[in-house]
Amino acid sequence: MKKRFLATLMIVAMSASMLAGCGSKSDAPADSAAKDDAAATDDAAKDDAAATDDAAAEGAQKLTVWCWDPAFNIYAMETAAKYYQKDHPDVEVEVVETPWDDIQPLITNAASTGEYSQLPDILLMQDNAFQKNAISYPDLFVDLTDSGIDFSQFAAGKLGYSTVGGKNYGVPFDNGAVIACYRTDILEQAGYTIDDLTDITWSRFEEISSDVQAKTGYYLLSERTGEIDLIMMMLQSAGASMFDESGAPVIADNAALKNVVETFNSLVANNALLLTQQNWDEYIKSFNSGSAAGVVNGCWIMGSIQAAADQSGKWAITNMPKLDGIDGATNYSNNGGSSWAVTTNCKNVELATDFLNSTFCGSVDFYGEILPSSGAIATWAPAAEADVYGEPSEFFGGDAVFKKVVDFSTKTPANNTGVYYYEARNAVATAITNIQNGGNIDDELANAQATVEAQMQ
Repeated sequence: MKKRFLATLMIVAMSASMLAGCGSKSDAPADSAAKDDAAATDDAAKDDAAATDDAAAEGAQKLTVWCWDPAFNIYAMETAAKYYQKDHPDVEVEVVETPWDDIQPLITNAASTGEYSQLPDILLMQDNAFQKNAISYPDLFVDLTDSGIDFSQFAAGKLGYSTVGGKNYGVPFDNGAVIACYRTDILEQAGYTIDDLTDITWSRFEEISSDVQAKTGYYLLSERTGEIDLIMMMLQSAGASMFDESGAPVIADNAALKNVVETFNSLVANNALLLTQQNWDEYIKSFNSGSAAGVVNGCWIMGSIQAAADQSGKWAITNMPKLDGIDGATNYSNNGGSSWAVTTNCKNVELATDFLNSTFCGSVDFYGEILPSSGAIATWAPAAEADVYGEPSEFFGGDAVFKKVVDFSTKTPANNTGVYYYEARNAVATAITNIQNGGNIDDELANAQATVEAQMQ
């Protein structure tokens, strides 16, 4: 490009020199030179235009993706690219390892500067941050509602994270369906089986867990001090949220949330929940080699449970307890996970959506391949048809746990996280600590709401 431009300048300079030298002589040579100059310039412009068109065509067949975790998300995306390229060999998918802690600031910066070109075609977003970004920066993400993707095949609870105003802005990926895991050998010592902890309420769980603790010394549940993941799981299981549909906080006068806090504190007070862990490592140790014989968390926790190889065959999976006295309460919830978003910087949205639709939204074989190596359990319901999902797990007593998790995810209620989800979590965590130290539950929840409202202003 630069060479052509310099050549054109030289031609123009030479022409000017010729005209100056000719003075009052005939204008014919000058006219001829001018025509030659114009032709050369026109040819150069055509060459540049052709090069630009070629570059655009090449770029249109390439997708750039941001995500993190080489053994999980990156592996899944690269495998998806391999599957897509079987029928689309000219399409290149470039996966750039980008930590979530970097992606969020880059999204914010692009929105504040209006410089979208720094964004990729597709990026992975944590579910709990999806609504915040889609609401705050609506021009940054492509509305996928009418893209041809069948969103009805995804679990409603998972899909809700990337849905704003009835529009779909994300393609759900990994499963965060909540599972309850218990040591069957410890249950047996106390006279119980896994069936006794299936489809139960939290009040019944409290009775069983307290009894098991008294007879064996093992709790059936543990949680980190100051952490409220379990609180959020309980709340979502009842189809409730900390925000209404307009995004306003509903922390005070929230019957479901008050029920959750009361239930949580009752579990702690009655030796049904071990609440002494200070960090994540201690939490894992509590059920790997400590005094807890149970876990309630997102299905990804299975990897940590299986770290205790000597306990193989001694664990079983079922659904979580549900809240007492709340209409619509279920035994299902979600914790964690992420979804894919197409940015408005994408030059070929049709290609990006077709790629996602053909893989993460359309290939049973793809999900069957990534499961054994990554442990990435799908929220796309048809994935359960893959043979590997039906295979028994020796560690979990020979149960087909992957198929069970997919089934749990299809029954999980949606959760409205809103823009200020993390601020609300922190406020509720403070309220719970104050309540445990003698504070009034209604006053503390009202204070939590006031705190979030002040931050929103």
